Amino acid sequence: MPSTTVNGRHILKQHATGYPIPGTTTVYDTSERLDLDNVALNGGVLAKLVILSIDPYLLHSVSPGSPMEQAAETCSSEAYGSDRINGMGIVKVVRSEDPAYKVGEYFTSSLSRARLTSSSDHQEYSVFSKEQLSSLQHLKPENGLPLSVYLGAAGAGARSRFIPSLFKMYQPCIPSGLTAFAGWEEFSNAKKGDTVFVSTAAGAVGSIVVQLAQNQGLKIIGSAGSDDKVKYLKQLGVDVAFNYKTTDTREALEKDGPVDIYWDNVGRDTLDAAVENATSGARVIICGAMSSYNGETTAGVKNLIHVTFKSIVLYGLSYFDIAHKHDAKFKETVIPKLADGTFKYLEDRKFGLDKAPQAILDVQNGANFGKSVIVVGDE
Repeated sequence: MPSTTVNGRHILKQHATGYPIPGTTTVYDTSERLDLDNVALNGGVLAKLVILSIDPYLLHSVSPGSPMEQAAETCSSEAYGSDRINGMGIVKVVRSEDPAYKVGEYFTSSLSRARLTSSSDHQEYSVFSKEQLSSLQHLKPENGLPLSVYLGAAGAGARSRFIPSLFKMYQPCIPSGLTAFAGWEEFSNAKKGDTVFVSTAAGAVGSIVVQLAQNQGLKIIGSAGSDDKVKYLKQLGVDVAFNYKTTDTREALEKDGPVDIYWDNVGRDTLDAAVENATSGARVIICGAMSSYNGETTAGVKNLIHVTFKSIVLYGLSYFDIAHKHDAKFKETVIPKLADGTFKYLEDRKFGLDKAPQAILDVQNGANFGKSVIVVGDE
């Protein structure tokens, strides 16, 4: 009898109607076993998951009909008749039948093909068929950065311009570093003397935006959801950092604004407060809307008339539309700054795929501190 290895999996057990419930919505499963030496590759590769990225977009895998899923017109796991959850990760080749993918090499999976039978699932081992290998990107870590940072602050890898028709087929796995850089380069039009407000400023994207703004000498206002995160923002050089749970955002912006640039990761009432306290010709970069992802009923945007009166420009940041234009400059400028410590980053690390259910909840309710990653194998 051939020896087999447990293929631990993080799978969907029950769809969530609000926040996911660890152990109920998703579970860690050890029922699957693989014969690693003999599993059919059909010209592809067998890869072991090393690092898994946990991001807000995962909600649409576990919560059909969520605001995020409706906006993106993506399909949940239910639509595939599957319990699989797909995501962004770093894998290491264990066996290969393609000379371009050598044993021991690392690859990032930047787009997981949810409708294909052997996708980049939340599982310890995956077979990527020959047709699926294009979803893998070779990773050569440089300057001593940990592998996990390439899923967050150093995350790059834009290949080509986004094709909208493919968005329904592919679940987006978006690296935070290039998201921040591309959006800032494309839309901020920052100039000396500007004031920028960043919501969720201590998060994976927001913290990079803050440092890009600081690098240009701008006045920075940043909000975060805990006093510890506020302290971190001050360490990054944020001029005005506040806890939005204990300080009213409008009052903070009325006191320390107005703002010329608003980087929006939250939406709803925070966006409303920002446009109320914006200058004429302000730029609003809409990167996310965390306050809407779980179907909360908090106050929404009521005062968009300020956009007209103040000639405010709203930019919707679609990573897939712009990342390819800024990928090379990001690698040349930001990654070296991360490596030498000029730019800071934080990671919320959990060890073992069994921690994935809790990690998804932590990201949705803001309990994580730093980019959320799960270390599954040896780096």
